[in-house]
Amino acid sequence: MKNRVAVIGAGAAGLMAAGIAAQRGLDVVLFEKTERTGKKILISGKGRCNITNNTDIEGLIQNIPGNGNFLYSSFYTFSNTDLVEFLEKNGLKTKVERGGRIFPVSDRSHDVLDVFIKFAKNNGVEIRLNSPVEEVTSENGKVTGLVLKSGQKVECDSVVIATGGLSYPGTGSTGDGYKMASKLGHGIIEQKPSLVPLITGEEWVKELQGLSLKNVGITMYNKSGKKVYNDFGEMLFTHFGVSGPIILSSSRHILDYNYRDIKLSIDLKPALTEEKLDERIRRDFELFSNKQFKNSLDELLPKKMVPVMVALSKIAPDKTVNQITKDERKNLVRLFKNLEVTITGARPVKEAIVTAGGVDTDQINPSTMESKLIKGLFFAGEIIDVDGYTGGFNLTIAFSTGYVAGMSV
Repeated sequence: MKNRVAVIGAGAAGLMAAGIAAQRGLDVVLFEKTERTGKKILISGKGRCNITNNTDIEGLIQNIPGNGNFLYSSFYTFSNTDLVEFLEKNGLKTKVERGGRIFPVSDRSHDVLDVFIKFAKNNGVEIRLNSPVEEVTSENGKVTGLVLKSGQKVECDSVVIATGGLSYPGTGSTGDGYKMASKLGHGIIEQKPSLVPLITGEEWVKELQGLSLKNVGITMYNKSGKKVYNDFGEMLFTHFGVSGPIILSSSRHILDYNYRDIKLSIDLKPALTEEKLDERIRRDFELFSNKQFKNSLDELLPKKMVPVMVALSKIAPDKTVNQITKDERKNLVRLFKNLEVTITGARPVKEAIVTAGGVDTDQINPSTMESKLIKGLFFAGEIIDVDGYTGGFNLTIAFSTGYVAGMSV
């Protein structure tokens, strides 16, 4: 009789694990609690699916602040390059974009998901949708099967738990796997939102809701004034605070501060030194010397931002430009280079791109993804206490650990 493998969760990690195990000739059943597979794949990369990143393995590890070292073995077994080759071999063309991000040429996440569904089905995986699992059963330290929420019992030799984290619960990631693992004796590291929009204290931020800023610099400082993080790129103002790629990445660095007592300094003109920016503002002021101050910043700022910057500069809005003092102008320059915002919290974990925390990596064999406590129990993807930055790193974790689990069951 073929060895029977049950995989719980039909996301990136689960689909990969199921397909690889079935390709090896095992009898694989994939249980998905929602009505369709790969919901998180579909929404990743704004619906374009940022599959992976074209950096080297050291680069991958450096971009995984949450237990990156645990993944060395997985990445050497199935790297980002192997993933791209796998996709190309299965008919999906890819392309590299800014920051090494790899996307499908079609810009359609559906096409990525289709590859994995076809791969699983062509290798004989039985996919059971609308089939939530209640618990994994074991006897004498070995997996014996699982019990569905319907009460049905399924016998199997191995189980891969690939149920995701707590982010985007609409995709089915609601923490079920943590309960299953905990019941089997696994330690679960507290889950926190990682790569999450941030809440700010200042009222003026709300006036900029919906405004996206490109090519800005940000620096985060803790309450003792120590620099915690800096980055350059795109950010977004929201009704509650700030978001966008560089904010999401920065959020991982202030997780240990519980997202509180952090100052965010935004450099609106990072390409210019204070001296060069002062020259530029002086030129504009000469050009608009008879205009009121409130009408003199349109060349330097998005329209929506002008009233806010005018108010924060403390220069009278109706003052004519030729009356602005040197000190006032210098203060304006400093405001451009250091627009300060207070971070007071983060949005809830369900709004995070990824969950930090999960099954303790000390209790998982990094070479096989098998539990060190229960024989025949494997983990893959976000359920493990590993998490990376934006840029394709979290999907790389899912596909790589899924592959290793699929090869090891």
